[in-house]
Amino acid sequence: MKIIDAHMHLSHIEEFHRTARQLSGVDYSANGLLQEYADHNVVLGIGMGLAETKADGFPDADAINPMILDMADDMPASIAYCIGINPYQCDEDSWKRVEQELQKPNAVGLKLYLGYYPFYAYDQIYDRVYELAAKYEVPVVFHSGDTYSERGLLKYSHPLTIDEVAVKHREVTMMMAHFGDPWVLDGAEVVYKNRNVYADLSGLLVGDSRRFARLDEESPLFFQHLRHAIVYCDHYDKLLFGTDWPLAPIGTYIEFVKSIIPEKYQENVFYHNALRVFPKILPLVR
Repeated sequence: MKIIDAHMHLSHIEEFHRTARQLSGVDYSANGLLQEYADHNVVLGIGMGLAETKADGFPDADAINPMILDMADDMPASIAYCIGINPYQCDEDSWKRVEQELQKPNAVGLKLYLGYYPFYAYDQIYDRVYELAAKYEVPVVFHSGDTYSERGLLKYSHPLTIDEVAVKHREVTMMMAHFGDPWVLDGAEVVYKNRNVYADLSGLLVGDSRRFARLDEESPLFFQHLRHAIVYCDHYDKLLFGTDWPLAPIGTYIEFVKSIIPEKYQENVFYHNALRVFPKILPLVR
């Protein structure tokens, strides 16, 4: 089965380097990612653009738009990316740079870091994002749910905040990262209700295979809320596989997602649904 990783990272963020060293044990580099992809038949990865101007600085108000993948000097053919937006750096020159970046073939979406930056999805500061998404026919990806930083503010990242923009901008495809975890039942309702909203299943657990196995064996309730939400949503055509690499090894995360998605829907979740959400990637996976 061919796999598309619809959510990963390849930026110099100190917390990602620390996680790779101390928790997941992955080789957090472009070569390390490509090797894991080759080992597990991942034909394309979609990175979420991100930047910090000083170590442990994210969410960084000084990061210049567009935020992209700064660990790949020459973008490999098997890597696409969503342009990260820093709402504190949104002057006209910034929007011009974002629009120029969107015209590149490997730039396949826009990413908003709800919760990390203290703005709701429906804040007018993001109106330009939705205009550009409609113009270039690319999706908007939202961080949702728990933040991987205690400096985040959770009220901004609750999945229900996406419902308002989904209704207002029906012409824009939207993807809720992390299914809104831990508010996955709310996230499932937003996906179920809105025809233009999808969700990825990335970042639901951090660590190596031993941590995954321990939680599955010793804490059977740990994933119960997630299984409930997936069944309630009942839209396997709107869920996408993603790893949030380097938070977990690729192979370990593939096996985890297989354990929560019925086999008859896995080809859609792991591959076909990404082609619908990110139409620009089609030439990249042929």
